Amino acid sequence: MENNLSIDTGLIRKILTEFLHTEITRAGFTKAVVNLSGGLDSAVSFVLATEALGPQNVLALRLPYKTSSADSLEHAQLIADQFGSPIKTIPITGMVDALIESEPEISDMRKGNIMARLRMIVAYDQSEAFKGLVIGTGNKTEILLGYTTLYGDSACALNPIGDLYKTQVRQLARTLKVPEVIIAKPPSADLWTGQTDEGELGFTYEEVDKLLYLLVDRRYRPEECVEAGFEEKFVRRVVERLRKNQFKRILPPIAKLSSRTVGYDFLYLRDWGT
Repeated sequence: MENNLSIDTGLIRKILTEFLHTEITRAGFTKAVVNLSGGLDSAVSFVLATEALGPQNVLALRLPYKTSSADSLEHAQLIADQFGSPIKTIPITGMVDALIESEPEISDMRKGNIMARLRMIVAYDQSEAFKGLVIGTGNKTEILLGYTTLYGDSACALNPIGDLYKTQVRQLARTLKVPEVIIAKPPSADLWTGQTDEGELGFTYEEVDKLLYLLVDRRYRPEECVEAGFEEKFVRRVVERLRKNQFKRILPPIAKLSSRTVGYDFLYLRDWGT
């Protein structure tokens, strides 16, 4: 079974820093804003942005809710200090509670979505104040599985790590000298006490990355994945997530009425060679 998730981290580092610098300056900006959660993905996006633009041009945001873990805040501060970028802390507790207090039976899922979207509201407000673009922190695994909040953590101006599986982001993190305490801790969106990504998903990133690599990159059919050694129930579950979350991976469809429809035929800036 061909299933090689190893990457040339030096080459990837070069490509992604150049991508960030090119796309940000192309849009007329020189600065960036990153929601620094204290987790692996945001740390990697943050470090790449500091290398692309210079640490002083990247604003790190800590946006804690009252149930956020102390470790998350400490690890965000740790990496901002390590790379010498400005950091700002804006608690979202008051904003979140003002929205949910009228519904005492609100589910954890809805609360988590509210937190994610309010964090992005703050990020975009700070992007205007700092005059920098919001950098995405979602990896390829999360994007494919739909393990993301639409217009929440998925919102960004550009995303340097969206074509790297979670296990590949971890490889890159070591090359970027992200602190090991951040690399080694269980992945978590930190939306409620004790929440972990793998606990919610019901499988590990390591096992699902191997399956996704075959399904997406190698174009294996589901039955071929089963023949390659994956449990049929697991394959079906992942394929179903891929299918039902396609709507999260595209811009809202526009009903086509003219000969040049935005997003289909009219693709400025690239359309005009800028």
